[in-house]
Parts: sequence; C-alpha cells; structure tokens
Amino acid sequence: MFRTSFKTAAAVIALALPAVSPAGAAAPEEKVLNIFNWSDYIAPDTIANFEKATGIKVNYDVFDSNEVLEAKLLAGQSGYDLVVPTASFLERQIKAGVFQPLDKAALTNYANLDPAIVTRIAKHDPENARAMPYTWGTIGIGYNPDKIKERLGTDTITSWDVLFKPEISAKLKDCGIAILDSPSEVMAIALNYAGLDPNSEKKEDLETGKAVLQKLRPNVKYFNSSQYINDLANGSVCVAVGYNGDLLQARNRAAEAKNGVTLRYSIPSEGTLMWFDVMAIPNDARHPQNAHAFLNYLLQPDVIAAVSNTVNYANANKAATPLVTEAVRNDPGIYPPDAVRDKLFAQKSHTVKFDRLLTRAWTELKTGH
Repeated sequence: MFRTSFKTAAAVIALALPAVSPAGAAAPEEKVLNIFNWSDYIAPDTIANFEKATGIKVNYDVFDSNEVLEAKLLAGQSGYDLVVPTASFLERQIKAGVFQPLDKAALTNYANLDPAIVTRIAKHDPENARAMPYTWGTIGIGYNPDKIKERLGTDTITSWDVLFKPEISAKLKDCGIAILDSPSEVMAIALNYAGLDPNSEKKEDLETGKAVLQKLRPNVKYFNSSQYINDLANGSVCVAVGYNGDLLQARNRAAEAKNGVTLRYSIPSEGTLMWFDVMAIPNDARHPQNAHAFLNYLLQPDVIAAVSNTVNYANANKAATPLVTEAVRNDPGIYPPDAVRDKLFAQKSHTVKFDRLLTRAWTELKTGH
C-alpha cells in the first residue's frame, strides 16, 4: 500500500543492527522475529516490507482471544518475541512478570503516538514502560439490515435489546446469531446493559450478568472470535457481536464479493466496551532488538496508516491520521463522535479469583448447563 522511502528503510535497518553493550561489545541477534498477533490484524504488505527493509525474517502466527494468548504467556517459553494483548490483560500479565521493559531509546518514532491514548494505557502499564499502543476500537453489533427488516420490521439496530430481550432475539435465531467467545468482554457488556458496573467483581453482579446472557443463549448459533467475519460476509449469520474492525472487514468483503449481502455496524445506545491493543516483548524473547526494530517500524505514520486502512481499526498514532483514508477516518464505527465516546467504558484487569468464577459461568453458559 505504501512504499518505504530510502531514508525510512535506512532508519529501520539501523534499528535492526546489533546493539552495543556499555562495555562496547556487540551483542548480535540472528535476523529472526517471532510475532503472535490477532487474526486479520495487519496490512498484507507490512511484514514483507519490514523484511525487505531490514533483512529480518518474520515468523507470524495468529490467535483469536486474549485467553489463548495469556495461557501461552503464563506457561512461559512461548517462543515469541512480540505479542499483542489487550491492555486490561496486559495489566495483570505485567504483575505476573511476563514482559520486559521497552528500550525507548530504540523507539525513535515514539513521539508520533497520540498522548491521550498513551495516557489511557498508562493506567494499565505504569509509565508506559512495557507496552506500545497499536490500535483501539469497540465491541458492537454487526448485522444484515435486509434480514433484520424481514424479521423485525426495521433495518436499523440501535440497542442491545435486540439480543438481550429474548422475545426479540428469538426472531433472529433462524438467520444466525454469533457471539464473541470472550467471557470478560461479553460479560462486561451484559453488566453495563443491566445498569451495573461493567468492571464489578461482585458475585451477585456476575449472576445478574449471566442471567442476561442466559436469556440470549437459546438463540445463539455459536460463540467464536473470528468465524463471524466470513459468516457475516457470506450471509451465514445475520447478527454478530464482535470487534468493530472485524465487522467492518466483513462489510467490505461482502461488498467486494458483490454477493448481495449488505452489512452495517452499530454501537448500541446503552454504550459498549472500548478496548486498546498493545504490543509487548515477553521476558524470555530471544530477539528483543528485532522486536524493537519492528515496533519502531510500526510507529512510522505511513506504515500504521496502511494497517488501519486494511483492518478498519483506529490506530494510536496521531501523526498517521492524515494518511488514513477518508472512508476509514470519517467512519463513526471506527472513529466514534464525542457523544458516542462518552458512553464507552474501558475494562479493568480482573483478579484471579474472579476469573475463575467468570470462566465457570461462561462454560455453563456455552454448554447450557
């Protein structure tokens, strides 16, 4: 999408060169970088351009839930040099000693970041010592307006009622409802809908949130954190609770396929979760210098703008905003207006005790027991 200039490439190559210790001895790394990122979460040429500019070979694996990533990190020896947790998960992973501090001196493009987002993430990562902001977004409802109108008499979704009121969601069961397989995020939305603190860890509040979701459960086709992208695009499901960029990717795929499927994205009037994804280097990473080189590469405005243009997520790089296409930059589903932002809430890190209760409740919900 964007070409890397000679000057930019030279800067990236310089970052990839072996570091020099205080004593002056070189500490070269093999030119390899192992990345673990979310699925469908990077521009198609980002990796190839980085490899060409630096000579560093990237091994790129994907996951589709924070829980999968966290299990690998807490087990240790994940084999990855760079991972992409959500900030609320990062918070407790930092407390567990999972990540190493960033070398800010190696991140010469760090000033391009939006100070407001950096400040928000500092609540999870004190002094922004161990993570670099990547993208941010919301969880909302992606839907097929034609199928919705056939069943509900309206082609617009504006409220979580469409799912959490069983008499409404039952009318959509036949065309397919998909829900994120993300217990912490979906439960937070259910709690907020019930008028409770979305970050509450009270057992009675958890039971209330579970009750809200149990009313929806009989009408859900499946719980999955990536399948809904293609299924919405090809018409296999008509409603999905998911990440805004994923849902907007589905919309674009349907348009490109010219298959007659029209899709929209809604941030419900009751509000929803606003999340921040960050990049961090595990303590046992074998190639931290190469990881820093990649981070600094992503901090280039043209590089991260290309990512946003592809994945339909807002990035944390203020200098990149003018390079994001107008279609993306002006999409309220990607960059919500202030009135909508006022109803968004951030997620806090959960205690281990609450997570056990949440996992049990989620398992019971999914299995119907």
